[in-house]
Order: sequence, then C-alpha cells, then structure tokens
Amino acid sequence: MEFHPIIPPEPVLFKQIPDGTEWLHQVKWDGVRILTYYDGKEVRLFNRRLNERTDIFPELKDVDSYTTATSVIFDGEVIALDEEGKPSFHEVMRRDGIRSKERALRAVDIVPITYMIFDVIFCNGQWLDHEELDIRLAMLSKIVRPNGTVRLVSSYEDGFALFDAVCEQGLEGIVSKRRNSEYPMRRKDPAWRKIKYYKDLIAVIGGVTFRSGIVNALLLGLYNERDQLIYIGHAGTGKLTSSDWVTLTRKLIPLQSENRPFFNLPERTKGAQWLIPKLTAKIQYQAWTSSGSLRQPSIQAIVDQNPEKCRLNLC
Repeated sequence: MEFHPIIPPEPVLFKQIPDGTEWLHQVKWDGVRILTYYDGKEVRLFNRRLNERTDIFPELKDVDSYTTATSVIFDGEVIALDEEGKPSFHEVMRRDGIRSKERALRAVDIVPITYMIFDVIFCNGQWLDHEELDIRLAMLSKIVRPNGTVRLVSSYEDGFALFDAVCEQGLEGIVSKRRNSEYPMRRKDPAWRKIKYYKDLIAVIGGVTFRSGIVNALLLGLYNERDQLIYIGHAGTGKLTSSDWVTLTRKLIPLQSENRPFFNLPERTKGAQWLIPKLTAKIQYQAWTSSGSLRQPSIQAIVDQNPEKCRLNLC
C-alpha cells in the first residue's frame, strides 16, 4: 500500500486546563512534529508541512527495531536535549535544518534525538483515525517497543498535577485530549487542547543590528490583517551560539535593503540594517506590553517558516 502524507492536527490553544475523567493529559514536547509511514516495505518520514525528513533522521528508518506492526503510521515529536537534559528547540533544529544525507549521518552522534510517539493513525492494514483515543493508545502500547531512541508519550488523568510538574521542570506545557476523540486529520479541534507554561511565536526578521561586523540582535515583526509588517520588538539573547550568529550574518547579506519593512517605526533604529522580510525565528517571550511589543523576547532558533503566515491575529 502506498501512503500519501497527511496533514496532522494542531491542538487549539486554551488558557484553562480541562477537568474531568473524559480527559487525558500529555507533556507537550518542544520539538519537530514527525509522522512515520511504514507500508511493510519502505519507511518514510514527513513533518507537519509535508516536507520529507527520511534521510534527516536515519535513526528512525529501522522501524522493525521499535514496532511489531507490519504496516503503520505513527505521529510523534522528535526532540533533542540540551546540556541540562531538557528538550531544546534550538538543538533539534540543528538536526532538522540539515539537507545533506551525509551531514545527517554525521550528526547522529553529535546531536542525538528521541522520537516521542503519541498516536497511531494506521496499523496492520487498518485506518484508526476514526477510533477513540483510548483505543489508539491501547494499540500503541501493544505495537511499540521503546528503545534508546524511541519512546511512548505517557498519558495522565490529573492535568493539574502534570502542569505543575511541567512548570517546575521548565517545559513547554501540556496537551489535553478527550478520551473519546478521533484523530482530527487536517484541522484544529477543541478536543485537543494545548496549555502552555511559556509563550512562543514565529516572527519575521525585518532588520538587524551589528557588533564588530556580526549580527547581535534581530528586529522582529508580524503581519496584520492589512498585510502590513508590524514591529513587535527586538531580541539579542537566547539559544544562538557565536557560530550561529556568524552563519546568520552571512545568510543575511543578500537580504539587506535600504527600505524599512515595518509599517510602524521601531523603537530602536540607530545602527539598524533593514532586511527584505524572508527569514523567520522562533521567539519565546513572557507577555505582550501595553504598547504592543514583546516582553523579554528570547531567540530559540532560526526556522523555515513562510513569513506571510506570521500573523498578529494568530498570537
């Protein structure tokens, strides 16, 4: 059977943790969404944007080492840990950003990954997307053999206790799902809810500043309903290493522009170099200020996102 990649569901952002026995709760892992497709002969990996990642994560090709299924589609998150042993989006992007098969093989030992499986959509010739979550999770426990690279995401009945534990560990948040929910393919469904401990977004890089010829801060923006790029703040701290800043400086050279891309005037323009708004970054922040800018923004990674999808009304 030949599989065609599917668009996986996205949890809906909620502020309140749902209560009741009809809900299960899981840790929200800060990584890269990866679906594994195994038709009994060939293994292929795709991300949520339907880009193939089979050669980027070669550790996951040996599907027989972690499942007894003769054919299967898994949904999960690929994560990488930082020096403190916590999931790091910056670290996993060091793997996901690779485009060379040879470099991907070399990176296996340099940046180890873990595949956190949380759902199964197809198994042994049968589609399971219309089955209840409880049934799919029971199937997962039967067919997945966890190893050093592949793990099953645990489910908990007490969402409040899990959220407290997540906050204590400084993790991203939790995902709450109705036990009787189907797998909501290609759509958002309030039966799947994400509750975040910290906030993040993907912002457009509209300008930079330099120190000693190397970029040291990003001027960030989001598009409004009129397709105007609105300045939302600048960030110069976060997860980028000295090497990352040097690489970014080289990458930005062809994007330099004399025209300010922002509709509104940034608060800091001295020494700013405007850019054609083509690149994006994942930004973690504490809150929005009353003036419409980010409070304590921190750069997590440079990401491959369509800038036009970076919208104020999605935050």
